[in-house]
Amino acid sequence: MVTIKDIAQAAGVSFSTVSKALRDSPLVTPETKRRIIAIAREMGYQPNIAARRLVSKRSGAVGVVWPSIERTALSTLITRVNDRLERRGTAMLLSIGGMEAAFATFRRFQVDAILVFGGMEDGEARIPDSGGIPVLSYGSAGAGPLPTVDVNRGDAIRLAVRHLASLGHRRIAYIGRPKNHEPLQDVKIAAFREETGALGIGPSDAPVVDTQGMETHDGYAAARALFEGARRGNALRRPTAVICGSYDLTRGVLRAAAEAGLDVPEELSVAGYDNIPQMAELDVPATAVGADIDAMAELIADSLLRLAERPESVGTVTLEPSLVIRRSTAPPPSTE
Repeated sequence: MVTIKDIAQAAGVSFSTVSKALRDSPLVTPETKRRIIAIAREMGYQPNIAARRLVSKRSGAVGVVWPSIERTALSTLITRVNDRLERRGTAMLLSIGGMEAAFATFRRFQVDAILVFGGMEDGEARIPDSGGIPVLSYGSAGAGPLPTVDVNRGDAIRLAVRHLASLGHRRIAYIGRPKNHEPLQDVKIAAFREETGALGIGPSDAPVVDTQGMETHDGYAAARALFEGARRGNALRRPTAVICGSYDLTRGVLRAAAEAGLDVPEELSVAGYDNIPQMAELDVPATAVGADIDAMAELIADSLLRLAERPESVGTVTLEPSLVIRRSTAPPPSTE
């Protein structure tokens, strides 16, 4: 097994310098740090958490309570956070169990910080005892006492509504009200209703469509029911545009539209929440809203590392969203 001493010998520096460089310490010059990290990678160095803690009183690892292995946007985000942490000499421990079990594991390993994801509707009561380990939340800013990295989801949906309205759409559906209560989705739905109302689009022309969950098959089932319902009733009342609450829902809606023979975007415009590269790789590249995934990953990684060093220096930061226009949105059919 490659050790820090092996890296020090190969780099021609002291053990202490290697240790500081792998922790991204400002006491090591950027040039020396880059050379040491490159040598460590070439040698296949893997940090020993227990040994590192004995030397530095820090484990060089953070714990992540993983909320879902199914949602594409979260998987993309956590992969990019992990990449950034690895480049700065920090390991990530993932737990896909319940929060209590995850925190118990992280206390045993004495990780330097813990990341939890959203859903803190009950505030502090939802967070187990961390044993003094600082905790960062992603999502639900203001819903609890933790420092939080968040996205202005409401403004993201407002951007989507305004974009579609600017193209001439007056019948816009929102797909993404899950059966199980999700506070982060409630924010999007409230913004959709407020913005469509402000634009003079009545509730009957701006329906919010229920879904069982937020996965691809949920979007497909909800859109299929929406299209079939419009066909059985008055076909002219079918929405000319749909906003989806997640990337996975967007995939499902596009599939349902294709099966229904609806051309996207000539007959149906589709925009989705989650500003991730996969939106551009769909069968019809999808217009997207949300914060840039790389900016989020960088902010989360930086916040975790600062939290480990100086917990009092980390507060709540909310990223502003952007609109990325692709082929899935266009003016409504001329007959509308």
